[in-house]
Amino acid sequence: MLRLFFTSRWMGYLALTIVFAIIASLFGLWQWDRRGQAVEAMDRVENNYDRTPVSLEDFVPVSNTVTVADEWTPLVLRGTFVIEDQVLVRTRPRAGQVGFEVLVPFRTSTDTIVVNRGWVSTGEETDFPDLIPAPPTGVVTVEGRLKLPEPELRGRGAPEGQVATINLNILQPLTTDTVREDFFVIVSAETPAPDRAPLRGERPFLDEGPHLSYTFQWFIFALMAFVGYGWLLRQDYRISRGLEPPRKSKRSDAEEEDALLEESRL
Repeated sequence: MLRLFFTSRWMGYLALTIVFAIIASLFGLWQWDRRGQAVEAMDRVENNYDRTPVSLEDFVPVSNTVTVADEWTPLVLRGTFVIEDQVLVRTRPRAGQVGFEVLVPFRTSTDTIVVNRGWVSTGEETDFPDLIPAPPTGVVTVEGRLKLPEPELRGRGAPEGQVATINLNILQPLTTDTVREDFFVIVSAETPAPDRAPLRGERPFLDEGPHLSYTFQWFIFALMAFVGYGWLLRQDYRISRGLEPPRKSKRSDAEEEDALLEESRL
């Protein structure tokens, strides 16, 4: 069998098998990494979401810089809404519907923070909400949770007064104040409470997805490639030694027709 194994044909098959196994393993590692990211996101929700809210002045990140580990930390802000700088984030799904999220800068004694007041549905006749509940006026206390900015969607435009993503660099030219660019706040409550408000954000659903099963599948594919290679090599060896009959090659359609004509003449 060693002599057969070292033939150019079977060495070529081995090279193809190794390439396939490497590609399948890379896909498996990619799915494993995605699972790790999902688990980390779930851990952040479990660790931070139900913590006691702290004021913006008392919030001091461990590294003195806001990082992804601080996401969902409850904060309490006190200040005023810059209502004239309200911006809508378009194409936001919720419960099977597509609508908008309402962003309003919130001016505190130290910073201006972009806050996400919640979700409103698309209008019946236009690509715009029929109603956007106004934020409270005067001094307001806002409770919410910290969220990092979203990435910029290059090539995705939006009408005036709207944006495609909560990217704070994009929002900066649309606001009167200079807003903080390292995080925004998803509102959970406002005091005094307005008569009407957008639908508040929901607690994230904890689900790591199918990444673990996909990881195992890709590694199994890589293993099966070598199993299949070994089985075919064994079969070829047994045929070469006369231990099994040669494989019958499938005849072409023309050969099948010639055989039928030959049989009809007999």
